[in-house]
Amino acid sequence: MFELDETQKEIQNLARTFANDVLLPLSAEADEKEEFPLDLLNEYRQSGFYSIIYPQNYNGINAGLTGLCLCIEELSKIDGSLALPPATSALGAIPLILYSNNSQRERWFYDLSSGNKLAAFALTEPEAGSDATSIKMTAKKEGNYYIINGMKHFCSSGNISDLYLVFAKTAPDKGARGISCFVVEKERDGFKIGKKERKLGIRSNPTTELYFDNVKVPEENLIGAENFGLFILQETFDYSRPGVAAQAIGIAEGALEYAVKYLKERKQFGEPIISFQAVSHKIAELATKLEAARAFLYSIVKEMDKSYIKAFENAINNKTVMRDELKKISRKRWTKYSAMVKLFASDIAFDITQECVNLCGGIGYMRSFRVEKYMRDAKVTQIYEGANNIQKNEIAASIIKDY
Repeated sequence: MFELDETQKEIQNLARTFANDVLLPLSAEADEKEEFPLDLLNEYRQSGFYSIIYPQNYNGINAGLTGLCLCIEELSKIDGSLALPPATSALGAIPLILYSNNSQRERWFYDLSSGNKLAAFALTEPEAGSDATSIKMTAKKEGNYYIINGMKHFCSSGNISDLYLVFAKTAPDKGARGISCFVVEKERDGFKIGKKERKLGIRSNPTTELYFDNVKVPEENLIGAENFGLFILQETFDYSRPGVAAQAIGIAEGALEYAVKYLKERKQFGEPIISFQAVSHKIAELATKLEAARAFLYSIVKEMDKSYIKAFENAINNKTVMRDELKKISRKRWTKYSAMVKLFASDIAFDITQECVNLCGGIGYMRSFRVEKYMRDAKVTQIYEGANNIQKNEIAASIIKDY
């Protein structure tokens, strides 16, 4: 129902083909073994999907958030877990896109755009989940370096990434106003990847602990201003949460399509199950919710891209910080709408996937039948990048402020 330009159509078609030809044959085994097939990283590098959000100056196509969401949605229709590398690398890169200076862009964007290096987002700690300001990790300035100590956990794509966007306390006495954002390269002395978590869903994507023992990073790896990390964090989620919505929508689409095919073929009482009115009405309800979520998502990201794409181009041409260029174009914040679409799409995705399990009956509960995997994968979209109760807090706070 949305007008897509030729680039967007090409992204959609390429992602759909890639998902069916490359992800589908790997999906069941990767989920069963809870391992990411490393050969897939090379396939992703060749796909060009990492370049979607970068301008031509960095060998990208600057298709913005809309292009990224179209890609994530199509990949997630087949496997929401194997679909994650382009999504998690984009999440890790968003703080850089918004706040890096020209020198930092030159250092990292060519590798990120090509997929030669992947970024990861490292925020959560054992005592800091929804309350991100409770992080314990510290970064102490010594000369021209920062010394980082602490640990992170629940880092998606943890052991397959190369650059880690890390949030640490540079002024612990200032609380939330004492957090800074850093890039930590994988090869830094003192950096170590810890255990890989075993999970309900998204099993083939490695979620790991990260340990930092006197990790020495140059001051050039500080993103934005010192003690400005909370603002970077908040704005990152403004631009990243639609990606979670796209993943959720893709997972729900995949489950519904798979279930409908089965319900058309499976007969009970001499009739296809889908011909029973109770079943067909439920399918109608689920499909309607899915269309509502998709319409909501693309109406938001297409609007966001009106300023996002232009600001990125201006920042590169003027050798300025993209966040400053965004302010010149529009001072609108997307917090409320990003939270709304993430909340709406993820809740609908879990609703759709579990209903698909119910509709398919006993076979829907079996590991050999893909629908139960869709349900397991959908669950985390209600949790990561801010659990949905946190999204409600964000939405309510914005509404109260508006009125």
